[in-house]
Amino acid sequence: MTSPAAGGHLSAEVVARARALIGLYPHPRSALIPICHLAQEQDGWLCPEAIEEIAGLLGLEPAEVLGTASFYEMLHTEPVGTYVISLCTNIACMLRGAYDLLEHVETSLGVRPGATTADGMFTLEDAECIADCGRAPCLQVNHRFVGDVTPASFDRLVDDLRAGRLADEIPPHGTLVRVRRAGGLRVDDATIRAERAAAAARAGAGAEGS
Repeated sequence: MTSPAAGGHLSAEVVARARALIGLYPHPRSALIPICHLAQEQDGWLCPEAIEEIAGLLGLEPAEVLGTASFYEMLHTEPVGTYVISLCTNIACMLRGAYDLLEHVETSLGVRPGATTADGMFTLEDAECIADCGRAPCLQVNHRFVGDVTPASFDRLVDDLRAGRLADEIPPHGTLVRVRRAGGLRVDDATIRAERAAAAARAGAGAEGS
C-alpha cells in the first residue's frame, strides 16, 4: 500500500476537503469518486501525481484509483482543454440533426471527438444522452447545459467562451459546484460513531446466527 498523502501535488485545501469527505463514509474507499472530482477541480484532469496521492489518502493502490477513474466519463485521466464540449448524439438529438451539428462543430473547431484544439481551449466529446432531450440537440460545456443548439449558436458560444464573456456561467473545467455546503454535517460525530458501532454489532450478531 502507498503511504498517506502528506502535501505534494494536491493543495492543502483539496487534501483537507478530501479528509472531511472520508469522514462521511464507513469505509474510506467509498469516498473515492467524490475525492477524484475534488482533485480534478484542481487541474482539470487526474494526473499521475494526483492519483498517487488519492491512493495514499484512501489506503489503495494507484492502479485501483486509475481503474475507477478511467471507467467514469466525468473523470479525465488525460489532459483536456479549458472547455470540454460534450455534444449529445443520442436518439432525441440525432433526430433533430445532431450529426449534422457534430460535423459543423468538427469543422469549426478543427478537431474530431476525443481531441483538443491546438490552442488548448476546447476538447470535443461525442456524448451519450446528457438528459436534456426537451432541448435537443444539446451539449454540455464543463458540465453546464446548452440546448437548442444550431451551427450559428454554437459559433456564438465558442466566440463568447474565447472572449471570456461566459466566465460567470461556465467555470473552469473540472469544477462541479461553486458554492460549498456551509452547514457541515447535520449529525454530530458522537451520533455517527454510535450508529456505526450499532451497525457493526448488528452485523456481528447476524454472522454469529448464520
